[in-house]
Amino acid sequence: MTQKYIEKILRARVYDVAEETPLDYAPALSRRLQNAVYIKREDLQPVFSFKIRGAYNKISLLDGTARENGVIAASAGNHAQGVALSARQLGIRALIVMPCTTPDIKVNAVHNLGAETVLHGDSYDEAYEHALGLAEQQRLTFVHPYDDPDVIAGQGTIGMEILRQYRDAVHAIFVPVGGGGLIAGIAAYVKFVRPEVRVIGVEPEDSDCLHKALQARRRVVLKHVGLFADGVAVRQIGKEPFHVAHQCVDEVVTVGTDEICAAIKDIFDDTRSIAEPAGALGIAGMKKYAARENLEDQCLIAIESGANINFDRLRHVAERAQIGEQRELLLAVTIPERPGSFLQFCRVLGRRSITEFNYRFFDEAAAHVFAGVEIRDGARDREELIQHLGNEGLAVTDMSDNELAVEHIRYMVGGHAPYLLDEVIYSFEFPERPGALLKFLSMMGGRWNISLFHYRNHGAAFGRVLMGIQVPKTERGEFKAFLDALGFTYGEETHNPAYRLFAGGSEPC
Repeated sequence: MTQKYIEKILRARVYDVAEETPLDYAPALSRRLQNAVYIKREDLQPVFSFKIRGAYNKISLLDGTARENGVIAASAGNHAQGVALSARQLGIRALIVMPCTTPDIKVNAVHNLGAETVLHGDSYDEAYEHALGLAEQQRLTFVHPYDDPDVIAGQGTIGMEILRQYRDAVHAIFVPVGGGGLIAGIAAYVKFVRPEVRVIGVEPEDSDCLHKALQARRRVVLKHVGLFADGVAVRQIGKEPFHVAHQCVDEVVTVGTDEICAAIKDIFDDTRSIAEPAGALGIAGMKKYAARENLEDQCLIAIESGANINFDRLRHVAERAQIGEQRELLLAVTIPERPGSFLQFCRVLGRRSITEFNYRFFDEAAAHVFAGVEIRDGARDREELIQHLGNEGLAVTDMSDNELAVEHIRYMVGGHAPYLLDEVIYSFEFPERPGALLKFLSMMGGRWNISLFHYRNHGAAFGRVLMGIQVPKTERGEFKAFLDALGFTYGEETHNPAYRLFAGGSEPC
């Protein structure tokens, strides 16, 4: 199988439209990690993503009849632009099916490249099924984003460039993984030419389809995928990429949202470019792997796979980067409700920078403070500060890894209910498009009273809501069945300590 891909990669016709991107040394990251770090700059492609390579290679190999009929693809972003530009370059009709949740900036980008667009469904899966139907009806060639040998070979030219650009010893190459086309192409080439080089996939913790598949030794379908790194939000690894990865990929590292945001900042600090979340996965995985293995004086290469990030999302990235880099500690601290308590608390913190401080009077005995504190030395400084606060008699809960606290509660502090409301708390994700919030509330209906509500738009394809609903205990089973029928992704948060401390009710007077 590897031999087949070597021939395809060497013959790949990508450079009619794609660029040979630089392999840039990252001085700041290299100093921090005590290794030589290099970034493969696929964000510098004409469509700001590596996807142009595979799309062009696939389309350029079509015969005359297929070219005359045209091509079709399903995509909400980078693959769509790659197919559109490739088709324009070759003078071929292109039709792109995009979910209705796709931001206008991406739809307009595809239009500007000369492709037709059809908006259908709220997810990639719905757009994909519709595209297959249109392909059959109109005799169009479907260009798959990753599960196609010619697409994989096009992406594999990145591995060929890396080994030509850096001829000394390489410890590992870190590759973002979605459907698997990128890592399959790179791994097939690298393992044939330099088998000693480790090829390591990187996936979000909540979208780890390759990680799960390698563990099970078969492809699995994830019940739910996270949406922050939307470029790699894939439920099942591609069939062909899995066959290659099973033979050629050494391991997969998974990373969290905050680690991805920290990696976006790292890339910006060294290159002044802004990677999309999926594009920063390689750096995030590299940092985690280097710390785990205590690596020093090795060459580590990460693929920056794309830079198509919505500007509105930068606020969210900046907020989460400090936590991901372990430079900010979020604390829930209980202090006595008496004059001078705030002063005592601030004295305990000393000269540390306070990034956030939220408080509202709740009862006569104790005050619950939500505080963000700058820390200097990661985990060690974090543990020392928490211990110091405890030694001063203050009750402390570390909220840094509590998603509910980071995503919602920090913006709601002071929202205590005046008494117990017999409420249950749920977090929801729903497709983000005009009227989506109204539709969501309409589907919830008026049977149960909404007692708490928090929604914040991050410029992403999906909105996140925290909701409290007053549901009598005798109706909890019926309410759960109702939620299942809604079709939204949800999770119960009633017992989350962030909610209990800062938004829960108290006993009635």
